Amino acid sequence: MPLFDRKDKSRYNVFTRRTLIAGGGMAAVFATLAGRLYQLQIVEGQTFMTRAEDNRVNQRLLAPLRGLILDRFGVALADNRRNYRVLIVKEQASEGVETALDNLAHIITLSPQDRERVLRQVRQNRAFVPVTVIENLNWEAFSSVNLHLPYLPGIVPDVGETRSYPFGAEMSHIIGYVGAVTEADMKRDPNPLLSLPGFRIGKRGIEKQFDPEIRGTAGTDRVEVNAYGRVIRELSRDPGTPGDNVYLTIDSEVQDVLTRALGDQSAASVVMDVETGDVLALASTPGYDPNLFNVGISDAQWRALMTNDHDPLLNKATAGVYPPGSTFKPSVALGGIEAGFGDLQVFCPGSMRLGDHVFHCWKHSGHGLMTVTTALQQSCDVFFYTMAMRLGIDGIDASTHALGLGQPTGIELPGERAGLIPSPTWKRSVLGRPWEEGETLVTGIGQGYVLATPLQLCTMAARIASGRAVVPRLTRYIGQAPQPRRQASLLPFSPEAFKLVREGMRMAVNVPGGTAYARRITKPGYEMAGKTGTAQVLRITRAERAAGETKTNDLPWKYRDHALFISFAPVEAPKYACAVVIEHGGAIEPFQVQVARDALLFTQERDPSRLPTAYPAAVGDLDRTFAQK
Repeated sequence: MPLFDRKDKSRYNVFTRRTLIAGGGMAAVFATLAGRLYQLQIVEGQTFMTRAEDNRVNQRLLAPLRGLILDRFGVALADNRRNYRVLIVKEQASEGVETALDNLAHIITLSPQDRERVLRQVRQNRAFVPVTVIENLNWEAFSSVNLHLPYLPGIVPDVGETRSYPFGAEMSHIIGYVGAVTEADMKRDPNPLLSLPGFRIGKRGIEKQFDPEIRGTAGTDRVEVNAYGRVIRELSRDPGTPGDNVYLTIDSEVQDVLTRALGDQSAASVVMDVETGDVLALASTPGYDPNLFNVGISDAQWRALMTNDHDPLLNKATAGVYPPGSTFKPSVALGGIEAGFGDLQVFCPGSMRLGDHVFHCWKHSGHGLMTVTTALQQSCDVFFYTMAMRLGIDGIDASTHALGLGQPTGIELPGERAGLIPSPTWKRSVLGRPWEEGETLVTGIGQGYVLATPLQLCTMAARIASGRAVVPRLTRYIGQAPQPRRQASLLPFSPEAFKLVREGMRMAVNVPGGTAYARRITKPGYEMAGKTGTAQVLRITRAERAAGETKTNDLPWKYRDHALFISFAPVEAPKYACAVVIEHGGAIEPFQVQVARDALLFTQERDPSRLPTAYPAAVGDLDRTFAQK
């Protein structure tokens, strides 16, 4: 074979091998690409399609409308109102954010704190994200911003929803308020709603107790966004489910009468139905305006609340604990009568000696011969010193616990305190000292270590009036679900014991010589029974008593005695109970009786059973309405 032919064939063979290698490589590349395409489009196609859709579409949570809180007749105690607010968008502020805020400050007032907060949030967010400048503007201010809007680049007026408390301080300790979510709140509750900017949750009262129910279920807003996250258009919107309405047992008109009667005193009072346990009014004065916490409370306002010696932030009705004084005596009387001392007669010379200690009666000249009814009528200390010694501290403990003292009532409000009924075991474990016999005597008149809340005292009065272990409750319905009412069992006292104690309390108000006679209800068929009490705050020394310096009315306010009163009405067929505690109100002793008189008289006059049958339907009978549904 010629040399030329051999070279051509060799080159051909080399070319063929290279072609095969290149073709094989290209085939491998295409096979790899085809396999990858198959994996991306077929095997994992749905996954990447979902990711792409997620990049294109954002789903945002929407805060639901908060449920209302209403009284027993449907009057709104907490509702929602329009929130006129102003936002700023950085990318639209052509002259800069600071200039935009300067221009806005010529129209509405902006505090330095608001300005600093806005600038900080603008730096933290993207340029197109709106930042709230100010909320809860009145209509005049909001209108003025809209009028000058052409000259306010970057400023955006907006209308939202916010919480409103139309009764203000009057209902503050029942309703509470909503506030901004804290980190601690988010740790306790992982609900994504809490992470929404500006979202508020219940912080006190019913708003806190039933926050999950009132809060509702979040809605969603699906929007299309570009690669930078800017919203292009809204695709769909689900507003979510509004929160449940909460219907309370409170009667707003009884609450108003009670609050007005207490006035500016540092005081608490409760009115309840002795048959059902429904709390018709629960007042603690002074209160605070819950709208301040929703709108934004200033440092000066907060300092004023914190430094007020009348403790406006404390719910005194459920968390204020006081020595019950002589309002404690009916519970000792019940225990003593049940123990067989119902016919006890004691001569009161004005004092009683135990060992080397003298225990004085409030009436220095003495009351003379006393029975259990006259001792309740005239509040004789010596009689109840004797009764307490006969009954013993264990007997006192048993009878008072049966009447609801020394333990939480379980009312649907956070922060309720249990009070205290002392015992030898308690004293040894807490104070490390043995019980002394003289402490039994002072416990018998509601002094010493005894502590009770106004709600507990009202519960005690209701149980004495009804003879049953009635339990206070504050809620009737959550949504349309009726709230269970605990069955009130019979108390471990005989009808005779109740009869004697009720008679003594009737005499204390309606018979001359009774401690509350001057402020009795004179309207026939509406009379009340009750028991006054004075709780000593500053201990009177033996030297002061010997010198006749036993009056505390001239002392500074915080050293004066507390004034108390428990009552029920009407006397013949009790329906309502009331308890009143006036902090350091000993200088105006009849005042607590007057408060109860006004509240019980109004409550009885408003009782639907005393009015035409059309009355409940006219104001909206919730039980009938929900039954029809």
